[in-house]
Amino acid sequence: MEINPIKSLKGTITVAPDKSISHRAVMLASIANGKSLVSNFLMGEDCLATIDCFRKLKVPIEVKEKKVYVNGKGKYGLRPPEQLLYTGNSGTTTRLLCGLLAPQRFSTTLDGDASIRKRPMKRIIEPLIKMGAKIYGTNGDYTPIMIEGTELKGIEYNMPVASAQLKSSLILAGLYAQGETTIIEQNISRNHTEIMVNGFGGDIIVDNNKITVNPVDKLFGQEIEIPGDISSAAFFIVAALIIPNSEIRIKNVGLNETRTGIIDVLRAMGAFIAIENYRDSMEPSGDLIVKTSSLHGVEIGGGLIPRLIDELPALTVAAAFAEGKTIIKDAEELKVKESNRIDAMETELKKAGVEIRSTLDGLVIKGGKMVHGAEFESWNDHRIAMSMSVLALAAEGTSKIKNPQCINVSYPNFFDTLHSIIQK
Repeated sequence: MEINPIKSLKGTITVAPDKSISHRAVMLASIANGKSLVSNFLMGEDCLATIDCFRKLKVPIEVKEKKVYVNGKGKYGLRPPEQLLYTGNSGTTTRLLCGLLAPQRFSTTLDGDASIRKRPMKRIIEPLIKMGAKIYGTNGDYTPIMIEGTELKGIEYNMPVASAQLKSSLILAGLYAQGETTIIEQNISRNHTEIMVNGFGGDIIVDNNKITVNPVDKLFGQEIEIPGDISSAAFFIVAALIIPNSEIRIKNVGLNETRTGIIDVLRAMGAFIAIENYRDSMEPSGDLIVKTSSLHGVEIGGGLIPRLIDELPALTVAAAFAEGKTIIKDAEELKVKESNRIDAMETELKKAGVEIRSTLDGLVIKGGKMVHGAEFESWNDHRIAMSMSVLALAAEGTSKIKNPQCINVSYPNFFDTLHSIIQK
């Protein structure tokens, strides 16, 4: 795809529905009693993989436009699949299903695409084994993963890494375990699972970084409306900040405080980002107003990282256009996403003339200099492709993005949304 610089961004948009919440809504609706309606569901490849897996587990799921109707089968209503469960490119589907399938009364096999087969699964497998699970990864750490359903017991587990996928997998397993399951986080990660389990009638108690899961006999079907994904909004936020004379409104964006690290960091960099129409149902949301701003470098690390881990590629682009030095640290988790995002962003931004170097756990970017167009690789990673597309809009000269189709994983309509606010 060829991209040329633009004059400005103006207008009002909605962004793709939240990917994390979409996954969890289908999973919990499937093991709840009764019918659930999930509105504004993300029809991206990752979330559709979750629907496909639960259909193979004999859950009736009907999709009409952006609405998903789930006829929940109850905690033990899932049935043995007739074939392996293919999770595609979705780490969330793969890891959360491990926790949900470990206590079932049948055996299953999970597998994903070439990218998933490289992503570490031992972090999920080891604590599930401590709960009594019979779960076997290929070479101990990778998919395909074989799961023999069995009874689980509650444990207390100190999280070695800040990972919402690990935490959520253990919460789902804890719903079935004998006794309570206690999870202790070093740094608080996104809490959509805790919120949603309680919304379905579960019993999870959160005390700062300590999560206690008490098993319940039943969950109950719900109606859920998914807000816009702040991870998808991030690309438009950064674009409006770095492209001259821009002002956009992004409607109905999820504003869960475990996900709003990007807003905090960009404001610290000098960004104008205002919130209007704030509302709080199961998940808080609101409209974001973003205007072109003069940005300056900051240091990003520590407890902030789990609150913006998926937004770091977009933040790296913002740093390239900010005056001074930006340091990203404590972000080793970037190495085991759909790509090694530390290597990817260093390689691609260097092509654009950005002074950037990788460290063991992050990146150092010296911004504020001229950024020029180039031919960029997407690394078959949706967030890299969208980040480089944003950079290309603000760079000098023409750019090309290879394999932009990988964006379909999380945001099939990304370029349509972008075109709707471009002022040429």
